[in-house]
Amino acid sequence: MFTGQWADLPLEVLAKKLKGHGYDGLELAVWGDHFDVTKVLKDDSYVEKHWKLLADANIGAYAISSHLVGQATCDRIDARHKALLSPQIWGDGDPKGVRERAVEEMKNTARAARKFFDAAPEQVRERLDLCERVVVNGFTGSPIWHLLYGFPPPVEGQLDAGYAEFAEVWDPILEVFESEGVYFALEAHPSEVAFDIETAKRTLDAIDHHPHFGFNFDPSHFAYQGVDYLQFLRDFGDLIFNVHVKDVWWSDRPTPIGVFGGHSDFGADGRFWDFRSPGHGRVDFEGIIRLLNHANYEGPLTVEWEDPMMNRDHGALEACEFVRKLDFPQSDVAFDAAFAE
Repeated sequence: MFTGQWADLPLEVLAKKLKGHGYDGLELAVWGDHFDVTKVLKDDSYVEKHWKLLADANIGAYAISSHLVGQATCDRIDARHKALLSPQIWGDGDPKGVRERAVEEMKNTARAARKFFDAAPEQVRERLDLCERVVVNGFTGSPIWHLLYGFPPPVEGQLDAGYAEFAEVWDPILEVFESEGVYFALEAHPSEVAFDIETAKRTLDAIDHHPHFGFNFDPSHFAYQGVDYLQFLRDFGDLIFNVHVKDVWWSDRPTPIGVFGGHSDFGADGRFWDFRSPGHGRVDFEGIIRLLNHANYEGPLTVEWEDPMMNRDHGALEACEFVRKLDFPQSDVAFDAAFAE
């Protein structure tokens, strides 16, 4: 389970709750008290206590999430970002300073992830060795999202300049990720530099396909846009560093509130699309599992639970059961091999 939507609960309480719901591991959000980058780097006892807390709940941790800070590295900063960021990173709210502090925090997140997982218990490290990577998931923000479907339209070179700006910001961050042996997984998502297949290609080109940059695959952000999320796996299978199991429903017919959301709240009647608990939307998760198997994906299947009309404890329990049924093992023989016997 990704803990981001549960940050109102202390990790000690949440870990025991989610273990009771059947989960084996957590993706720890860098907010609430779930993972503190500064404390990891400065206090060895914090790391030790964090792993003991998880061990006492008989649950592991297999990835770190830094979506909120990452968003501030490339966005055009305004008052909305204050709610996402710690007072230390927000500071006086001057956009240049916010970005600089967010960039340094992302570098420190790579360092903290390495230190934290180096201290992991044996069973966690064995699983990470199978994945062959330590992963920080997150966002990058975008200097050009505001130009999407905009009028006046972008002038020549404006979009290219946006991707160049992204690369200028993220190349130094990725140097630290590489030096620490940690991988960054961008959750391709509206409002990011990559939000469909074409923009994912442009993003990779901008950073010269840096080997420590890949994707956190979340089909819910593609499907309602009309993006072929199965093709995304075919195109970028070897760059899928993490997977979020999150579902979405979208309408077959025109609705009062269109694909852009109509400035409405999630769950409002008349929306063209809404997030759903896994199994309650329209995502082809079996197709996803089969393509992940083709890509030899060995990372976690992490529930990111969002459903505006369902109790989250009910949803978390049901989602765990759904994913366990979904995660069938691959065959190691041809299905018709017995015919030759």
